[in-house]
Amino acid sequence: MNMNDNLATIVSDGDRLALERFFACRPSWTGMARAGDVVDLPERTILHAGPPFDDPETVCTPIANSVAAAAMFEGWAGSLDEARTMVRSGAIRIEPAQDRNCVVPLASALSPSMAVHVVTDPARPGIACHAPVNGGNGPALRLGLSDPAVVEHLRWLNGPFADALAASTILPVDLIAVADRALVDGDDCHGRTIAATNALRQRLFPDSDDDDSATFQRFMANGPGFFLNLWMASVKCMLSAADGVMESSFVTAAGSNGLTTGIKLAGGNGAWITAPATVPVGDCPDGISPADALPAIGDSAIVDVAGMGAMAMHLAPAQLEAMGHLMPESSDRIGQRIFAGTHPGFTNSGLRSGLLAGVVAQQERAPSISLGVLDRHGSRGRIYGGIFTPPVSLFRRAAAEIPTTRVSP
Repeated sequence: MNMNDNLATIVSDGDRLALERFFACRPSWTGMARAGDVVDLPERTILHAGPPFDDPETVCTPIANSVAAAAMFEGWAGSLDEARTMVRSGAIRIEPAQDRNCVVPLASALSPSMAVHVVTDPARPGIACHAPVNGGNGPALRLGLSDPAVVEHLRWLNGPFADALAASTILPVDLIAVADRALVDGDDCHGRTIAATNALRQRLFPDSDDDDSATFQRFMANGPGFFLNLWMASVKCMLSAADGVMESSFVTAAGSNGLTTGIKLAGGNGAWITAPATVPVGDCPDGISPADALPAIGDSAIVDVAGMGAMAMHLAPAQLEAMGHLMPESSDRIGQRIFAGTHPGFTNSGLRSGLLAGVVAQQERAPSISLGVLDRHGSRGRIYGGIFTPPVSLFRRAAAEIPTTRVSP
């Protein structure tokens, strides 16, 4: 690890160990599985993005809609209305996905019968992280819509398409190699994953006269976010390598649930530190009221916390042109201030990575996160894209609870 000179006097021995473990992880896509077979899920439990809700009655409408669709997919309810009532009453239990080494984008949900990508680190046998298959364009679960078409799409996604992925002969896949190449080709590995998705599509479903293969090809071509869910699981795998390292303020989890935003630290005993979520800064389109925008939501924040997404905007010309004006300052400049150093696995792109809450507090600059903004009413899905910057105070409070990384209030 080539650590920034300006961090040398800030980090503790615990921080150094956490960073070493993070930088050493090499996530690999090793297979597909049924979530209930590989994730320890209590009965009638569905996972959601971000920190936990204090009360099921406060669950935002998009997440309630997605959990309801997942419940119908499981056969736990006969209608979306019935399923939403079960969510609000607590009859269906909901938990943060990241608490179980899983990740879900935006308002998506993960239930036992869904297919998941299995991502592992060869150096840590028996440890795996998981993410559901990206829903592509159309009635995707991540959009938080109340529509029976969402349930039908889940059946196809977790049936024929997931079966085809499981039968693939390209696995295992070195995902850092895919991401590093994609960054060079203009992706940011969050808001833009076109190059990475195309690379996998061409390997998974090469040109063929087979009708099913052609259908899967079109699905991935029309929904180039396929790589995002895989990469979220990969980042979670890398971050989780530092779990339990005491006296470290290394950030191991980050996400929002439409109500609160939160982080977890390596030395924080698995506890979420939270703050109210705010609406990402963005260009609200005509016909959409800013009051319709849901505050930040999704586990994909971990991608930006690891140095990609908005924090790699300087490597993604299309993203920079579209959203650069929303950034508080250049992604390159922020990264130089807050990330520990150049990631040794990203030899082509030179990605900066490794985030310590103590450093964020010292530098008084939090990472920026690119997020889709959802309709808070759950009727229109994604309404625009924006930039969310969590408050520095969140990182300061979290770091202050780690004995050797106390910072001034």
